[in-house]
Amino acid sequence: MARLFLRRNLQRCIATQIRMSSDQLGELGKGAGKGGGGGGYVRSAGGAFGKREAAEEERYFRQREQEQLEALRKHHTEEIEHHKKEIERLQREIDRHKGKIRKLTHDD
Repeated sequence: MARLFLRRNLQRCIATQIRMSSDQLGELGKGAGKGGGGGGYVRSAGGAFGKREAAEEERYFRQREQEQLEALRKHHTEEIEHHKKEIERLQREIDRHKGKIRKLTHDD
C-alpha cells in the first residue's frame, strides 16, 4: 500500500518537474505562437487575460504540489509512529520471554 502511494506521488512529482522545467520560448500567457503555447482560448488570445490564466494555472500546480508534499509528510509521520509502537510491542515480548527464562532457571 505504501509503495503504491509513494509511486503515485513520485509520478506526480516527476510530471510537475517536467512541466515546470519545460523550455518556454517566451512568457507564459503571451498567446499562441508567441512562446506561451495554445493552452486554451484565453491563453491563445494572449494579453492580460492570458497572463492571468497562466499565473492561475501555475498557482494551482504549486498548491497541488504543496498538498502532495504535506500528504507525504503525514504518511511518513504515521509510518514512524507505527514503527515506534511496533518496537515497543516487540520489546515487551522480549521482556516477557526473558522473564520466562528467569523463571525456568530459578525453578531448576
